[in-house]
Amino acid sequence: MKFTVKLSAALLLSILFAAGFGLVAALVGYHKIESLDRSIIDWFQEKEAPGLTGFLKFFAFIGAGLPVTLITLAIVAFLYFGLKHRRELILFVFVVAGSALLNVTLKLLFHRARPDLHRLIQETGFSFPSGHSMGAFSLYGILTYLLWKHVPVWWGRTMLLTACCALILLIGISRIYLGVHYPSDVFAGYLASGFWIAASIGIYRRYDRSARRG
Repeated sequence: MKFTVKLSAALLLSILFAAGFGLVAALVGYHKIESLDRSIIDWFQEKEAPGLTGFLKFFAFIGAGLPVTLITLAIVAFLYFGLKHRRELILFVFVVAGSALLNVTLKLLFHRARPDLHRLIQETGFSFPSGHSMGAFSLYGILTYLLWKHVPVWWGRTMLLTACCALILLIGISRIYLGVHYPSDVFAGYLASGFWIAASIGIYRRYDRSARRG
């Protein structure tokens, strides 16, 4: 019964995230969210300052490319050698790699151009959904899930959740502030990754239970 409840919760969450993504995608497709996007971008960019720009450029930097690869490899090593996670390592790799592939597929599907209001850095490629946001949500979201049971005290879990949420939010905000993504790109990225994580956990639980029975 416990397994059934958890699997149903994962399935429900994946459906809710998918529905949320579909709603944002429809608003973007029918140009119903452009004014809100621009208002939020203007609000962030009114706060522009050299120190804040440098701070958020750092989080944009660690949100993709070589830094993400190194962070991912470090987590893989920790899960495998430190915590002796074998099956859970499969889940981690599946979520992170699958999220990247899903992002590429969605960008090719929607073909949304990046904003051109006031860019503080240069980026190429399509805009929707944000790859940085999807990557951060998937990486730190699944890490939180895998480490949660290994942190027995409430304050440790609070620190873990706070740190991962802060990284996810700062990486997403950095893309808006730097002018290379619309807020709806970032929000849709979070929703798409939430769907992917929830669906992956549901699949993993079914696989794990079958493997333990076998």
